[in-house]
Amino acid sequence: MMQTERVLQQVLEWGRSLTGFADEHAVEAARGGQYILRHIHPSLSDTSARTGRDPQDETLIVAFYRELALLFWLDDCNDLGLIAPEQLAAVEQALGQGEPCLLPGFEGCAVLRASLAALAYDRRDYAQLLDDTQRYCAALRAAHAHAAGAERWSYAEYLHNGIDSIAYANVFCCLSLLWGLDMATLRTSPAFCQVLRLISAIGRLQNDLHGRDKDRSASETDNAAILLLQRYPAMPVVEFLNDELAGHTRMLHQVMAEERFPAPWGPLIDAMAAIRTQYYQTSAIRYRSDSAGAGNRTPA
Repeated sequence: MMQTERVLQQVLEWGRSLTGFADEHAVEAARGGQYILRHIHPSLSDTSARTGRDPQDETLIVAFYRELALLFWLDDCNDLGLIAPEQLAAVEQALGQGEPCLLPGFEGCAVLRASLAALAYDRRDYAQLLDDTQRYCAALRAAHAHAAGAERWSYAEYLHNGIDSIAYANVFCCLSLLWGLDMATLRTSPAFCQVLRLISAIGRLQNDLHGRDKDRSASETDNAAILLLQRYPAMPVVEFLNDELAGHTRMLHQVMAEERFPAPWGPLIDAMAAIRTQYYQTSAIRYRSDSAGAGNRTPA
């Protein structure tokens, strides 16, 4: 069995301990994780002499893919109500504090957090991952509450919340934790914090543009295009968001040109900025509403 197949099988097996976990969550995690690791593999090979962390270490790859699958699952728990609100609250507390979830059906939460704690090259990354998870869950809840409420967000408020709900901070922190990328030190740099915010905004806008048709058909309101159309029906929304995306991208490139971050951060940021034309095109089930994307959310 090839490593990719073995890794996916291990993510699926782990996911079976989570109520509401679906094959899609593991498949998308493996696809996205492979996309990221493929783009930064040369840089990870360069850093391995310092860290001793092999880019092809299957244990590390499985842990990374499981974290990505967890993020997809948490997103759907909020959007689709896969689990009861009281269950979700307990899960969020466990994942954000690194404590066992006492509810049956969620054993995988403790397993993943314990494995990441044990694998952490720098314990500061593990502590930061818990904080990032808390912000991610809070942003998902805020978006869900806003959709059900009467008060409408402005575009600025939506994007501010969406920067956390896109979960890029979790992805980067998990990579740093597993492969020793020194993100804890980099977070003290204002330029790096600006890059993190810009790439997260880019990710949010790319996600919304690519998924707008599916979100509209599902009556989802957690999408910038849908929010703007509701407020300004005559607005050329797609053109506006593409212009916003181009502006954020130019600012990102300017900061990256002025600051030389250590490997693999340059290739990693570039890969995430290009995700719209690569990863999203192969993720039909999650992001498209046509027949090609009408996949089943079958529990694993």
